[in-house]
Amino acid sequence: MSNGRDFTSNLGRIYGIYTGGFIAFVILLAILEQVGVPDRIIGYLFVFFTIGIYALIGILSRTMQVSEYYVAGRRVPALYNGMATAADWMSAASFIAMAGGLYAQGYSYLAFVLGWTGGYVLVAVLIAPFLRKFGAYTVPDFLGSRYGGNVARTIGIVILFCCSFSYILGQITGTGIIASRFLGIDFNVAVFVGLVGILVCSMLGGMRAVTWTQVAQYIVLIMAYLIPVVILSAQQTGIPLPQLMYGTVLQEIQNLEQTKPALAGIKPFIQTPQTMTEAANFFALILCLMIGTASLPHVLMRFFTTPSVRDARRSVGWALFFIFLLYFTAPAYASFAKLEVYQNILGADLANLAAIQDLPRWVFIYGGIDLVKICGVNAVDAQTVLAACQAKDVIMLDHTNFSIASDTVVIATPEIAGLPYVIAGLVAAGGLAAALSTADGLLLAIANALSHDVYYRMVDPKASTAKRLVVARTLLVVVAVLGAAVATTRPGGILALVAWAFSLAAAGLFPALVMGVWWKRTTNQGAIWGMIAGFGVTLFYLIMTRYFGMPLWFGINNISAGIFGIPTAFLVTWVVSMMTPAPSKEMQDFVDSLRIPSGATLMDEKT
Repeated sequence: MSNGRDFTSNLGRIYGIYTGGFIAFVILLAILEQVGVPDRIIGYLFVFFTIGIYALIGILSRTMQVSEYYVAGRRVPALYNGMATAADWMSAASFIAMAGGLYAQGYSYLAFVLGWTGGYVLVAVLIAPFLRKFGAYTVPDFLGSRYGGNVARTIGIVILFCCSFSYILGQITGTGIIASRFLGIDFNVAVFVGLVGILVCSMLGGMRAVTWTQVAQYIVLIMAYLIPVVILSAQQTGIPLPQLMYGTVLQEIQNLEQTKPALAGIKPFIQTPQTMTEAANFFALILCLMIGTASLPHVLMRFFTTPSVRDARRSVGWALFFIFLLYFTAPAYASFAKLEVYQNILGADLANLAAIQDLPRWVFIYGGIDLVKICGVNAVDAQTVLAACQAKDVIMLDHTNFSIASDTVVIATPEIAGLPYVIAGLVAAGGLAAALSTADGLLLAIANALSHDVYYRMVDPKASTAKRLVVARTLLVVVAVLGAAVATTRPGGILALVAWAFSLAAAGLFPALVMGVWWKRTTNQGAIWGMIAGFGVTLFYLIMTRYFGMPLWFGINNISAGIFGIPTAFLVTWVVSMMTPAPSKEMQDFVDSLRIPSGATLMDEKT
């Protein structure tokens, strides 16, 4: 890949061959399953083959050029940058946890679909093209240049680290869940196995390696997500269009909720918010996720890699299309999984061992790794379930005595529906691709901010290219190991960890970024105090409600903590800016030029 122009001109052929090869690999594994190859071997082949391909791309994309390492040489075509952005974006939260959240909570979790999708409109209209016109390597770089000096840059780095680290914990948790299921190893070991895959994709080639790896990962994850639910739709409705046919499944779910004794008293799956507090939480979460989407450094970094401002805007459109393919399918995934559980699990006889042994095999598989509980205990085997249910005098499995971890629903759905194991392995490969692609982007955002904005900008401005890249790679490994160590403590569910990241980014970065582009009267002091106030209020609310039992303000859940920090940041930025001297004419002219799409990049980096 040394000749970048030749490579980019042949992208269609290269990824066409890759896609065909992956399909052939899946067919081969399906044949091996039919001739009796054990499930565990197939799981190993899926996990290690896909990680091996990503590692190979990472190794072939290694570079010692600063611009290649940080922004992929700024020559990624809009279509492929959109695909890479979609992979960077569709993390374990999108692939694994979003459909699981919809399964567990129903209508209320559509806030994630609406918020995350709508956020890209803000990205396209308010931020991405203008940061590309600016021409920096990182978000703190923009803050440092726009607001003059290292104070704003440093605050930006702190916020970037906090929101990205919370986000990356969710991705490492996702890799741990997948690896523990399909490699048969303990979760605490599995997170470090996943970590190896993350590092080999990003460490040697930086943004260049991550970009081309993420394109490959998107191809895997979208195939893995769509194929199982298309098969389910064909089985349940006779039509392989789950996005259009899951309305009939919702009707069946509603009928079962009203007629099946095991579902008596359950919250309806499609129940809309019933109180003002529920409605407030629904819309607060949408707002935080939308604004957080437009603030996340690892997403905004992707638009620094395009050849021009126009390509940056076009790549947002492509990203939205590629994201739509998965998000439009997630509610169908949750609905089909819910129907399978309602029909085939709930209502089962728990009065004797023989009846319990007739429960589907997947119940005991996932019960053995702490993900399915019956009568309050892990469903490791029929005898354990019988003893627990007899102790509680439970003779019929109802919804109060059965639980499946929401982060597991997508991974388990092929087995829940009785599909061939190769489909389950394919879903695992897709979930791993989603988690790895986002983790790569997040690690790169953190390591680049620390190496470029702290080390190069503040500590050693004369550092050689080689030294800068050594520092970047070392910091990337350190942050990755730290993230894996924290993830083993399971600080929260995947969706919760990710939602916290969005609130922190939205309150800490969005006002400074948007006002920095669209209001030239914004002053250095205004932006600094606005970032501190917005981030501080959000972090205070998260920590105090999560760990110290502080009552919720107005009943707003802490995953929407940014709803308090965002207006605080805007207000403080405006008030302080009006109380302090206006920026220089040169800076105001600079902001004016930033909003003009045409023309040269405003900031030239050393290469």
